[in-house]
Order: sequence, then C-alpha cells, then structure tokens
Amino acid sequence: MTVIDERPAPLTGREAAGYDAARRAMIDSQLRTSGVNEPWVLARMAILPREDFVPEPWRSAAYIDRAVLLGDGHFLSAPLVYGRILGEARPRRDDAALVVSASGYLAELLSPLVDAVELVAPADGAAGSVKTSEATLLLIDGAIEQLPAALTGRLTEGARVVCGIIELGVTRLAVGRKTAGEVTFLPLAEIGIPVLPEFAAPRRWSF
Repeated sequence: MTVIDERPAPLTGREAAGYDAARRAMIDSQLRTSGVNEPWVLARMAILPREDFVPEPWRSAAYIDRAVLLGDGHFLSAPLVYGRILGEARPRRDDAALVVSASGYLAELLSPLVDAVELVAPADGAAGSVKTSEATLLLIDGAIEQLPAALTGRLTEGARVVCGIIELGVTRLAVGRKTAGEVTFLPLAEIGIPVLPEFAAPRRWSF
C-alpha cells in the first residue's frame, strides 16, 4: 500500500470542534487510563489530528479505541498502540529514525522529537528499500513475524526497535536492540496491533 499523502482539507467550525473534543477524550479515557502518562507523548497526540490520516469515509471513526481500516489490508492502529510505541521508543534529539507505516501518523508524531525521520511504506520497509543506512531508531507501525535482514542492515549497531510481534497468534508490543549485527526482541504487554502481511515469515512444510 502507498502511504497516504493526500490529506483531506482542513476542517473549520463545528466539525473541527467535534474532532478536538474527540482528541481530548482520547487522551483522558484511552491513554491516561491505560498508563500512558508521559507528558511529551500526550502533548504530541493531543495536537496531531488522527482524522487526517484515514480515508474520508472513516474520519468519524478516527478516535475509536480500535484500529481503523486504511485499505489493502492495512490499518491505523488504536490510539493506545501509538502511545505505547512512543513511550517505549524514548526518542532522542540526535536520533535518525526510520518509520515503517501505511498511514504516516506515527512518523508525524515522532518528527519533532528527533533529528530526522524517514517514512517508508510496509512493502519498501520489508524489502529494505530505504534511503538511510544509519538509522538509530526503527519504529514499525504493526505486528511482524520476522524482521528482514535487509531492513536490519539499515540500522546502526545499538539501534533501538519498537514494533509489534506475533507469538503463537497473539500480538505483543516488543522492544529490540541491534547487537552484533542482529536484533533481539523483548516481548512486553499483549496488545491488539494490526498485522503487517509484508513481514510474514516464510511458510514451511510440515508432515
């Protein structure tokens, strides 16, 4: 899927006020109540309009506590997923970040917090077709079965990774670090994260 880059026109009047109220409710009833309390995470999510990152017919569903369909098998994850990813990423001002996402929302959340951000669509990320070869932080907007070697090769030694992983059919948030050329993951909390089909592991025959 191509990352959404044609956003709807800015809203005005009553409709804009309605989305502002939905964004405040997201902070208070979805993020804070689930343990996402980092001021900088809440500040970013409080001002970035989620409705601008979904197709026009789904704008009214942008702030529900579930994933929103983007098309072609991709989703905008629930707000809690992004709050947890940002909190675990602990972005630094000197980070060169690589974000794999079908929507661009996660990259926009991260952008003011780091030195540079490259956004790539899932298919390009899985193939390692990215510009940077010196990323210190990799965020993947979805759950994966494997991290391809082509993408791992784009990360610096010691680079941090935050994404969802799939274990026995269950999706969990995970953090990883590149050490000796390989990324090792530590699974964290079970959380509903949409699966990225581009990062599926090869199927093996069994008898």
